[in-house]
Amino acid sequence: MVLSILKNFQNGTQWLEKQQTSILSAAVIITASVLLSSLTGLLSYRLLASTFYNPSTKTQEQLDAYWVAFQPSDLVFQLLVIGALSAAFIPVFTKYKQKSEDDAFAIASSVMNVVLILFCVVSITVIIFAEQIIRGMTGTQFSASQIALAANMTRTMLFSQFFFAISNFLSGMIQSYQRFIIHAISPVVYNLGIIFGTVVLSKYFGIFGPVYGTLIGAFLHMALQLPLAWKLGFHYRPIVLWNHPGVRETFRLTIPRAIGTAIDLIQPYFLTFFITSISGANLTIMRFAQRLMSIPIRIFGVPIGQAALPFLSQESGKGDEDRFRKLLVQSIHQVMFFAWPASVLLLILRIPIVRFAFGAKNFPWADTVLTGKIVAILALSVAAQAVTHVLVRGLYALHDTKGPFVVSLASMVVGVISGWYITYFTSFSMLGLAATVSISGWIEAAVLTAMLFVKIRFSLHDVLVPQVKMMIASVLMACGLYFPLKVLDIAIIDTTHTIGLLVLTGVVSVIGMTVYLLLVWLFKLEELYIVKNLWGRMAGWQKNLAKSGEAIETVSAEASVD
Repeated sequence: MVLSILKNFQNGTQWLEKQQTSILSAAVIITASVLLSSLTGLLSYRLLASTFYNPSTKTQEQLDAYWVAFQPSDLVFQLLVIGALSAAFIPVFTKYKQKSEDDAFAIASSVMNVVLILFCVVSITVIIFAEQIIRGMTGTQFSASQIALAANMTRTMLFSQFFFAISNFLSGMIQSYQRFIIHAISPVVYNLGIIFGTVVLSKYFGIFGPVYGTLIGAFLHMALQLPLAWKLGFHYRPIVLWNHPGVRETFRLTIPRAIGTAIDLIQPYFLTFFITSISGANLTIMRFAQRLMSIPIRIFGVPIGQAALPFLSQESGKGDEDRFRKLLVQSIHQVMFFAWPASVLLLILRIPIVRFAFGAKNFPWADTVLTGKIVAILALSVAAQAVTHVLVRGLYALHDTKGPFVVSLASMVVGVISGWYITYFTSFSMLGLAATVSISGWIEAAVLTAMLFVKIRFSLHDVLVPQVKMMIASVLMACGLYFPLKVLDIAIIDTTHTIGLLVLTGVVSVIGMTVYLLLVWLFKLEELYIVKNLWGRMAGWQKNLAKSGEAIETVSAEASVD
């Protein structure tokens, strides 16, 4: 009987290990779980707000310290782990895996060992000098007690980043086999760890409850990756093959990417410094607004970009430039097809969304309005920041890591200079700082597009015509959202309670999306037919996960945008 139960359990979980064979089908898997991750993430934010955001008792100062504490540990992780993975490890591992899996896994162990050693060395340095680091990245409005609190939390969070470092190498290998499900659902268990820390552990440890929750969540994130990685053939080896050409190539590609990542992270550091330098500014409000803005990017931009990298790397390795160009352009359109309406939804429905996401009883109405204004400004760059994930990975697949570095540098310079001027010479405060984030996002997307055009000479007509049609549909969709919102909110639906907010947001969103889909149907946009065909094949989802078709290649004469 026990054997029968175990066999049934194994059969029931085999779908987690299925291979996805197209960018969009892989992205759908990632998107569905990213949506769940975003919902659990929002829940964790709401619980943090209800537990610690209280202006009268100043516990929100602890919450500000909590956000600051994430940045030093995240910087170490981004520089050493993400730099190696996103730009170098997956393309190199994929290339060598096609020749010899044993060789590829040897490269994986070697790169992982070097990165983890460096991670430990840098982490020890951060632990020793945490207070000085926090003091250097915050302004005059961040108190000495907040600095000490944030430094102690940073020291604890570094341990969670160690688990994440191992987990991300495992997921990199798993993704190179075009298996995305395990990696995609891992952030959910991480968020559940934070929720557990906030709800349960905070009763005993205060603000350190969610900090300990990050440790629990990060460990579970890693533990979820291990079984499939082992099943695919990875076995850890304590080796460092310095002379292996694959190891050398990985680190050659990693160094400029790590520098580019550092450039990307400078602007958030300066943003923190600027906010904590303005009297009356609130770091938590900016963090809440950025969280809402990041949701459509994480749901549409990151999954398609993440799913595209192994496919683009494979086509680049084959030298098939036409196929590579086609995959890249299709990925761009698929991201923007969703990103434009998501940006409009966030812009028009900002106040109901903020109220639903963070509207705890102790979250003041004035802070709700301010958060909504910041969300509106940030929403203007959602499309740019979403498509950047595809553009950057397109360059990575071409083994170009220097280009994204130059772009990041230019974007950072614009953002920092603008933020400095706004902070010290204007009264725009956080609204002005939010505008610098949006402007920098568009600059980065525009320059990356130009660089890819120079490299692969894709058709401007094939790129611009569908984008113009999507933009027109999105503008008209905004009208379809705004007027029903005003009518329903004032005269029909009681939005003083959560259920009313849900009904209002749902009804207005359905109206707006109906307008958008009708217009893109009239424009005969190819992406609508791709989504329709993919949706039709999702009935019996376990069966379809087992056999995924090339959805992005389904193009008919009727769907042509020429």
